[in-house]
Amino acid sequence: MADRTTGEEARRIKRDLLGVGDRTRHRDRAASPLKGLVRQPGAQQRTYRFRFYPTADQAAQLNRTFGACRWVYNEGLALRVKAWEEHRVSLGFAETCRALTGWKRISETAWLKEASSTVLQQALRHLDSAFSRFFKGLSKYPQRKSKRRSRDSATYVRTGFRWVEDPERPGTASVTLAKQTVPLDVRWSRALPPGQLPVKLTVTRDRAGRFFLSVLVEEVIAPLPEVFLPGSRAPKAVGLDLGLAALVTLDDGEKLPHPRLLAKYEKELASLQRDLHRKQRGSKNRGKVRERIARLYASIGDVRRDQLDQLTTRLVRENQVLVVEDLPIANLTRAAKGKGRRRKAALNRSIRDAAWGELLRQLRYKCAWYGRTLVVVDRFFPSTRRCSACHAKGPGLDQSVREWTCAECGMPHDRDTNAAVNLREEGMRLYWTVAMVLPPGRVAPSVIKASELLDLVPAA
Repeated sequence: MADRTTGEEARRIKRDLLGVGDRTRHRDRAASPLKGLVRQPGAQQRTYRFRFYPTADQAAQLNRTFGACRWVYNEGLALRVKAWEEHRVSLGFAETCRALTGWKRISETAWLKEASSTVLQQALRHLDSAFSRFFKGLSKYPQRKSKRRSRDSATYVRTGFRWVEDPERPGTASVTLAKQTVPLDVRWSRALPPGQLPVKLTVTRDRAGRFFLSVLVEEVIAPLPEVFLPGSRAPKAVGLDLGLAALVTLDDGEKLPHPRLLAKYEKELASLQRDLHRKQRGSKNRGKVRERIARLYASIGDVRRDQLDQLTTRLVRENQVLVVEDLPIANLTRAAKGKGRRRKAALNRSIRDAAWGELLRQLRYKCAWYGRTLVVVDRFFPSTRRCSACHAKGPGLDQSVREWTCAECGMPHDRDTNAAVNLREEGMRLYWTVAMVLPPGRVAPSVIKASELLDLVPAA
């Protein structure tokens, strides 16, 4: 592989072959320190999501903006790939921004001027972040955005919108986006922190045609009061066993049911899919059926997120330490192949319907917000086949076995409750391993993973 091209040769290639102009503006100006945002002590970034109803002109302008962001992202990706594969030249965010200036000056792509320049630059910043995650091994190589499969989204930084807070309703505001003259009709379902100017706004449109405004603010979130066991100063802990028979089983035997939303609407979805298959491709009737399917899936997603949000909030409020198992969800939902693929495909649908990943994600950020600790036990810990009474390890259990009796002590066990009790005990062992070596006055971290325990425990 050839070495990377640098220096004057790289600048010539960028200018003459790739259309990236030289960085001449402000070159002779004296350097001055950047003015960073003043963040309150203990402030955290939090996103509030609201639905809004655009006018016909606003919807048309936003549709053009979504398309421009997608086009700029794809062109920036193609430019960076071409620069490296053909010339061994690395391009970054600054170079793609200068290329964007050249694209606007070309008559064929002059329509890019109809979108805010800050929005298009944010699309290139998202591309640069995708490459950064790839180089760190956190994600796959960036792919082109598809008009039919990618989410319609546009991000506005502070110079791309006008925010006028309503004095009669603190926490709400009149929001006007760049290239628009009429404020958005936002349904403020909850109040934002009053007196706070958002860091940025993100406008999205889902497959059902609904428009949403995501407001990112910096807010000081007060931690919840600590929860202790009655009559002691030991933190109250709960073991959570995630499953399909019951979505969550607590160590006290309480089982929170699996809503099974996809199974609930299975017949309706199947009927709509058959109608879609009968319609001619490209016809308006086919588009109407696709919109009905999208609205149904959107409704299912809304119900699922709301139920998980209420569940995780309750668990975080009632307990100081929450213990879960490190579930390899990607491996559990691998593609079904060979014999038994129908049964495996049905199992994959049930796991995705349960949304274990979303449940764990909500537990993580809520524990960080409210001063709780989430302990993630190693995935190879035998929580299911270990007796919670005598700690004897029994043989492996088939998924169909819901109750079993310990061969050593004769204690009968419910499969899920026994696993939750074992998870709580192992999680508290890990918790105290970390808490006992922390300096005085320092609280336990919000997340303790068994696989990263050596990084959390300082060397003696």
